Amino acid sequence: MSFRLDLPPTLADRLAGLTPGGHLAGMWVTSGSPVAAEIAASSGLDWVLLDAEHSPIGLETTTPLLQAMNGCPATPVVRVPVLDRVLIKQFLDLGAQNLLVPMVDTRADAEEAARSVRYPPHGVRGVGAALARASRWTMVPDYLASADELVSLTVQIESATAVDNAEAIASVEGIDAVFVGPSDLAASMGLLGQQTHPEVTAAVLRTFEAVRSAGKPVGVNAFDPVQARAYLEAGASFVLVGADVGLLAHGARAWAKEWASGD
Repeated sequence: MSFRLDLPPTLADRLAGLTPGGHLAGMWVTSGSPVAAEIAASSGLDWVLLDAEHSPIGLETTTPLLQAMNGCPATPVVRVPVLDRVLIKQFLDLGAQNLLVPMVDTRADAEEAARSVRYPPHGVRGVGAALARASRWTMVPDYLASADELVSLTVQIESATAVDNAEAIASVEGIDAVFVGPSDLAASMGLLGQQTHPEVTAAVLRTFEAVRSAGKPVGVNAFDPVQARAYLEAGASFVLVGADVGLLAHGARAWAKEWASGD
């Protein structure tokens, strides 16, 4: 008897299913801990970002993180370290259904990202699904034919140049959503570390308008609760509001303040 396995809905599916005014809230996992990933994914949050750009998480780390999150309610998204078709192929083959590609500045960058996640004739993704967790070693029926629907691609706008090109980036076929990174955006504007500076927030809001005019959902990173709520009110469809290492660091410092002797 053959065994059939169906993959869960993608981030794009979940965003498409939002009611008007609805949103998805998530958090980062950067520790590389499968325990932290499982806790985050079963917490009631809608999505969890596994960050392979600014953390120790790599190809071999991502597999156990995804396995730990398997069956949990939250949708896992993997941020690859760079726009590179070889790395993107590898992350897809190990079973990452939802990718976030950083530092997409131009339409050409967006087109390269879209090609990298799709098989020929629409893309350049190498064909190795029978050997890979992506197809669960051929237990996902017709994986090659259905891969475009089983993978979602979000690109990240995080520079002043990308803000100017936001509508062109969002309009590329194969881009499912756009995510704004205020930290690097602030740095590119000469406002390093000032993510809530009025000029930065204005640039974020311009990006929202441009992406939505292209008919795509837009999300944003916002650790500041006031800023996060303001962005949601401005039309963000998905947000990140914290990180596993941040929770641990803040909690440990609070305990130290209350309990440590200070000697």
